[in-house]
Amino acid sequence: ISFVYPAIELFTGCLGYLIFSHYIDHVSDLTWGNAAGVVYMFSFVAVLIAITYIDIRHYIIPDQLSIYATPFAIIGMMALDNLGFSGAISVKESIIGSVLGGGILGAVALTWWIIRRVEGMGMGDVKLLLLIGAVLGPWPGIPFVLFLSSILAIICMLPIYLVQGGGMSRALPYGPFLAWASILYILHGPELMELWLPGYEAIFLQF
Repeated sequence: ISFVYPAIELFTGCLGYLIFSHYIDHVSDLTWGNAAGVVYMFSFVAVLIAITYIDIRHYIIPDQLSIYATPFAIIGMMALDNLGFSGAISVKESIIGSVLGGGILGAVALTWWIIRRVEGMGMGDVKLLLLIGAVLGPWPGIPFVLFLSSILAIICMLPIYLVQGGGMSRALPYGPFLAWASILYILHGPELMELWLPGYEAIFLQF
């Protein structure tokens, strides 16, 4: 058995602990809503980890882990909102976030195709952001994920481009960067947003 598999399992378990600690910091936080929310968020993170491995290894993002999972994510978020989960968003925000997330990347992909007549972004990334938007909501989740994933992609891939070459035509698995930006948002989104955009809550769009 490759060491990769137990390493991924160990890493997934560590993230599960961080998610639990994030939402249940004290015994008073241990409500049915928060317990269900932890299971929901851990399941979402586990899916993102699987997508990261698959996209790096095979340059694909299975529909079963993205667009097919999106309706269940929206329904689950609606249930969590009713249960009183502290990290829940409304079903309206979930739907708008999904449409906005997929729409933005879809527009980018379409624009690139119109200009260059080649595929600049795989539809798997578009479908993945549908799921991410359904879980994180439109604001500030989608802007945060798009901004941070772009920064992470540049930081990680620029040295490879410089050393190995390949120009702008070199394939880049973007799904992992979307996934890890989403995980960082779950764990540290408000703190990072306040650092980057002080007072961001004042411009929160009331959906």
